[in-house]
Amino acid sequence: YGYRGRDCRSNLYLLPTGETVYFIASVVVLFNVEEQLQRHYTGHNDDVKCLAVHPDRITIATGQVAGTSKDGKQLPPHVRVWDSVTLNTLHVIGMGFFDRAVTCIAFSKSVSKVNEYSFNKATLHINKMKWSKLGSSPPPPKKKIDLFSKQAHSMIAQTFVVTQLKRQQHVAELCVAEEGLFVSKQEKPKFVLCVTFSENGDTITGDSSGNILVWGKGTNRISHAVQGAHEGGIFALCMLRDGTLVSGGGKDRKLISWNGNYQKLHKTEIPEQFGPIRTVAEGKGDVVLIGTTRNFVLQGTLSGDFFPITQGHTDELWGLAVHSSKPQFFTCGHDKHITLWDATTHRPIWNKIIEDPAQSSGFHPSASVVAVGTLTGRWFVFDTETKDLVTVHTDGNEQLSVMRYSPDGNFLAIGSHDNCIYIYGVSENGRKYTRIGKCSGHSSFITHLDWSVNSQYLVSNSGDYEILYWIPSACKQVVSVETTRDIEWATYTCTLGFHVFG
Repeated sequence: YGYRGRDCRSNLYLLPTGETVYFIASVVVLFNVEEQLQRHYTGHNDDVKCLAVHPDRITIATGQVAGTSKDGKQLPPHVRVWDSVTLNTLHVIGMGFFDRAVTCIAFSKSVSKVNEYSFNKATLHINKMKWSKLGSSPPPPKKKIDLFSKQAHSMIAQTFVVTQLKRQQHVAELCVAEEGLFVSKQEKPKFVLCVTFSENGDTITGDSSGNILVWGKGTNRISHAVQGAHEGGIFALCMLRDGTLVSGGGKDRKLISWNGNYQKLHKTEIPEQFGPIRTVAEGKGDVVLIGTTRNFVLQGTLSGDFFPITQGHTDELWGLAVHSSKPQFFTCGHDKHITLWDATTHRPIWNKIIEDPAQSSGFHPSASVVAVGTLTGRWFVFDTETKDLVTVHTDGNEQLSVMRYSPDGNFLAIGSHDNCIYIYGVSENGRKYTRIGKCSGHSSFITHLDWSVNSQYLVSNSGDYEILYWIPSACKQVVSVETTRDIEWATYTCTLGFHVFG
């Protein structure tokens, strides 16, 4: 579930197998939309940030961030090159070489002496470039360089990258290191955001001012300009097999196609709910794939509508609850989105935006309602069939980390970061709530809660690794070992306790 489009670029491709490849978290997904089947490359040990497909359209390279293992050891950022058919890892590059993250990679279409690594007649370029070897035109190595895009062309050996340095744009060629010049008639944009190539070798760039600029092959001068092609920045350019150029706008959310003379052919606007366009890729036939900043992957045609083939949250995902009898689950996160999912079709049943960032959730045993805790101390209850709001309450002003109904459905326990557990009486099948009180005794924030099978006892864990037992109906702590040792628990979500030793 999900796609990382909010802060990544050029990470959506169609493979010869008919699968669409993209990534989310540390997993690279190969999704066959027609058969509704997924395969996963799981070689990475932390978040993937970039993806490139080899000219053979089988070999794939993916780069990741630096991370930390479960035992606290540092995991270095690196690139993994792997086979998309067998999912076998072919090479691991850059262990101990990169510092923080690999955010942009590309294969060249031909071998060049400048390239450091070569596999199967192609070369993988990594964006940690030594400018001193490229000539005097690019900026000195100690300056900060923000890399926005990279691309290679089949007719030339050089690979082009687009960088930004203190509001100066550089369309830099790794072999010649020649700076693209914005002449006086062409207002210099703040950023050059994307790049692609025409069939004759011209370089085409999209910038933050909404302009499409064509740079003649073998020159560093603008040969053609489409001023104001988009309102706001152009995040993506894609050259289709038939020579049609497709541009994707951020602010205006428009997808526009252009002919070989850069005249407009079609224009369509992506609905606001999907967000600005982040990347564009060519699909089967006349199908176009779009990745958006709200983490949707859309599929459609230039003359028709687009529909989502996958979607996910756009900020940290913290709340997860499973339906008691149906193949459904519920998620909520800091993006203020709450979603009920169908685990069979892998699609959302409904989605809703709430007022506060969400932190936790829990189904009533009847599954007729779901409770959602937020970062502000407010909590909501929603009808799972209609997604209508049933009730809203506030307990404190800190985040609510746990929402847990009792097995009989008559109580709701809420674990807060103010070190207290709030207890509510529940009636009318989860539609009426009466506050009973709060359980005080922890010296740190509440992390986990579990109910006993008979709904008479509650066990809690806190941030300082404390285990306490409670009689929730009276909000009293249980200190008798004889009482607690034989309690049968309905769930074991607490990470500390006698049942989870070892």
